Amino acid sequence: MIERLKSIHCSSKNMLDKKVRQSVACEQSCHKLLTVIALLACLLILSLLFRLIADEVAKLLDLKAKLGEENGCPHKLILKTPKGTRDYNPEQMALRLGVLEKIIAVFKRHGAETIDTPVFELKFISIVLILTDRYLLVTQDVLTGKYGEDSKLIYDLKDQGGELLALRYDLTVPFARYLAMNKISSIKRYHIAKVYRRDNPATTKGRYREFYQCDFDIAGQYDPMLPDAECIRVVSEALQALDLGPYMIKLNHRSLLDGVFAACGVPQSKFRSICSAVDKLDKSPWEEVKKEMTEEKGLDEHTADLVGNYVSQSGGVELIAELRKDKELMKQPAAVQGLNSMELLLKYCDIYKILDKIEFDLSLARGLDYYTGVIYEAILCGDDVGVGSVAGGGRYDNLVGMFDSKNKTVPCVGVSLGVERIFSVMEAKLANKGMKTRTTQLEVFVASAQKNMQEERMKILVDLWEAGVKAEHSYKKNAKILQQLQHCEENGIPLAIIIGEGELAKGEVTLRVVSTREETRVSRNNLVEEIRKRLGALSGA
Repeated sequence: MIERLKSIHCSSKNMLDKKVRQSVACEQSCHKLLTVIALLACLLILSLLFRLIADEVAKLLDLKAKLGEENGCPHKLILKTPKGTRDYNPEQMALRLGVLEKIIAVFKRHGAETIDTPVFELKFISIVLILTDRYLLVTQDVLTGKYGEDSKLIYDLKDQGGELLALRYDLTVPFARYLAMNKISSIKRYHIAKVYRRDNPATTKGRYREFYQCDFDIAGQYDPMLPDAECIRVVSEALQALDLGPYMIKLNHRSLLDGVFAACGVPQSKFRSICSAVDKLDKSPWEEVKKEMTEEKGLDEHTADLVGNYVSQSGGVELIAELRKDKELMKQPAAVQGLNSMELLLKYCDIYKILDKIEFDLSLARGLDYYTGVIYEAILCGDDVGVGSVAGGGRYDNLVGMFDSKNKTVPCVGVSLGVERIFSVMEAKLANKGMKTRTTQLEVFVASAQKNMQEERMKILVDLWEAGVKAEHSYKKNAKILQQLQHCEENGIPLAIIIGEGELAKGEVTLRVVSTREETRVSRNNLVEEIRKRLGALSGA
């Protein structure tokens, strides 16, 4: 019996061991299977990634080929700037910075301070206007509602995280938003920054899609025409400082234009659109402007001819007297107000000694909708580059109120200088004269006449830098002396310090005037003083 039980026990144990071994083997098989499946999944994912990468590379290569073929050069990518933009090389940037420095000096002379605003603005903002005892939520268009027909030139941006944005078209509307948002009621500010217009560029005439504007504005409640006259004086000073040649500043008044339109029978609903058409008279003949008025704007031909008779007139103080004889025009309160304002403005321009640079021109309209009073535009006379106006501006008393929840107005008047057009004129003038612009302000070049003198050059350099002298040396240890001196001549560096073992032993250096090649031995202890003396003499010459 016992033997039988032992036999059964052994048999059971063997069966159990067998099942355990089978279970372990099964588990190992499953583990191997899962490992294989995981490896296959990884390979599949990698295969998909490689396929996606290959597809994207193929698309890029196809795009590259198309770009090359479009530019007449198959299978070659042509690098270029976007339409209406440009790069500036060091010489162009030196000229550009020189222009900006002169303009900023004029702005500061008149007591202006500067600000900056974002390059893009909200396309729409919600503001609350208080009407009697009710709150009315209104969607206010920050950019596109302020420029009239020019709003089609604004660069819209796609939805950026729930905000509809647009690149700024000018610096005036952002300035008005800045005043309203910060509750500022008076400021004299200048602002120099890039603006963007989706226009048809004419780069030879200085008209781009991306360009700088230089704005000077006076905001605040002041007596009539005092800030306006100073803005015109600022324009005159800036153009004089830039030495662009003869110029003329054209003046007009929006109220006078409205009075003219009313006297001619233009419906009030068409004032702004007709004003926009008149604004093109500086670029298009009257026949084309009249055609736009009648065929596109819906104005009858007789009314258009009456408008044409007025906007063809220009002059000075005598034109005001002539217009006051017009009985139909004097029936319009807006015209009377405009003429009175113009008379006062011309009086102040005479006091500011700029009356000889002023022309009262009834064809000047400036198409932007936010202007409410005097408007002006500066043009170059006898300009063979043909850039058109180089500055413009006017009064805009209601723009800030459009952004204020209580419609609180802050009267403003300002001017904007077209830097790109000014830059084009100056660049052309320099090219005609064959003149070269220095791209650095270096005053001294430290040269060595012998080998292994770089450490001595560096010791002199650091002394010059600490003394505020603009200096450099060659980054080659053993540069040839002729190459170093040629570098000075080619880059207009006025002075060169030449060191050698003999000079160093005596505690001296050779100071060379690059333009005359005159050389003088100078003690190291008196080197900075002697450099300043020579630089002063050269600048005086």
